[in-house]
Amino acid sequence: MELTAQQFKTIEHLLPIPRGNVKISNLQVLNAILYVAEHGCKWRGLPKRFGRWHSIYMRANRWAKQGVLDRVFLALQENDVINIQVDHVSLDSTVVKVHPDGTGAFKKNGSQSIGKSRGGWTTKIHMVAASHNSAVTFSLSPGQVGDAPEGRKLLKTLENCGWEGTKVIMDKAYEGDETRQLVFDLGMEPVVPPKSNRLSVWEYDREIYKKRNEVERLFRRLKGFRRIFSRFDKLDVIFKFFIHFAL
Repeated sequence: MELTAQQFKTIEHLLPIPRGNVKISNLQVLNAILYVAEHGCKWRGLPKRFGRWHSIYMRANRWAKQGVLDRVFLALQENDVINIQVDHVSLDSTVVKVHPDGTGAFKKNGSQSIGKSRGGWTTKIHMVAASHNSAVTFSLSPGQVGDAPEGRKLLKTLENCGWEGTKVIMDKAYEGDETRQLVFDLGMEPVVPPKSNRLSVWEYDREIYKKRNEVERLFRRLKGFRRIFSRFDKLDVIFKFFIHFAL
């Protein structure tokens, strides 16, 4: 799988002008990043057809620290290249195992959302999804962190989006009073089943709740990229770079 020249034209103006080794175009770099993301190989393992691996790595690293793909992701949403449906969104999280190569960085080097849970060293990806192939926003946390507190942080970023009345589909991990009240405060409607030990239960739209599978399907597609299925990157800024790229 590679990006075509036609697809590249959509985002070409959003990428920095190449500097240094200009023999390698931005399209070549993007396809090299796609190869690494899809196959989970090391930068040194890039086929020679992409060019010198170190030059590609340096440009990708520079883009990650400058937030280049973050801006590309937002620009695609704003231009409706990614068609986001806002009649409902789904909130959920997934756990990613951290490879031993992804641990051990100094804290001063940057944020590292890596923690120890029952499954060992893990990272959680928290996401608000608009459909099975459209993400609205996401964040990272250490694997042992609860879903609800991080979910509330993501929901707060939806304030002033003009999505009043939008249904927010969540599983029972988010059925706490604080999370549900936040959804109401944002002018949205929580669709979440109550836990069995709730003394006062509530009704929820069971038909809409069936659409919670969309965020699960999005996670499945995201983990089709081996560089995301297992975390090899020590710093969040690089791991987020690959997630933004895949999305």
